[in-house]
Amino acid sequence: MFVVIPAYNESEKIGRVLRGLFSQGIKSIVVVDDGSKDDTAQMARESGAIVLQHKINRGQGAALQTGNEYALKNNADFVVHFDADGQFDPSDIAPAVEFLQKNNLDAVLGSRFLDARSQIPFFKKYFILPISRFINNLITGANLTDVHNGFRVLNNNALKKIKISQSGMAHNTEIVKQLVKNNLNFAEFPVKVTYHEYGQGIGGAFKIIKDLFLDFFSN
Repeated sequence: MFVVIPAYNESEKIGRVLRGLFSQGIKSIVVVDDGSKDDTAQMARESGAIVLQHKINRGQGAALQTGNEYALKNNADFVVHFDADGQFDPSDIAPAVEFLQKNNLDAVLGSRFLDARSQIPFFKKYFILPISRFINNLITGANLTDVHNGFRVLNNNALKKIKISQSGMAHNTEIVKQLVKNNLNFAEFPVKVTYHEYGQGIGGAFKIIKDLFLDFFSN
């Protein structure tokens, strides 16, 4: 199993995130440094992670695709996508992988709405996420409780069939769209998300929506 972490200017947090993952017994962690201007790559390397680097900032979707390709070349049975900012709980990984295996799934998608552990900011919970969820479900045909959640598990079969072309945040919906298109079995799984700061905000939300519609009408 490989844990793939896209990272951009996360030198202050990446060490703590990696220590949390290693404490769970995870051995193969790939940090894709997406053109960071700080010491993210150095900190990740010193913490014991495999580090891949983009010379320029290409976006989270592109970083995940780079990590996926590396995992495939190294015969990964599973890949876990995990964020570099400390929002996710490393202890959710083992139960999510076990859930995938027990239910013969190709993918598991994290959801903040399947338990009460995540304290989601009011505007995000009641305005941004419902709008994004509606558009996501319209485009993908998948009725999900959560969207734009960066926690997911993909098995080798899903990894071979999913090719991320959306470099920005719209890759989240693109992945779901490809799961449906390729008739892959997937389900949501409760994960904890801890908010240290507001996040994408209104501007980021509208950019995601724009990217989704551009992707939708280009296919």
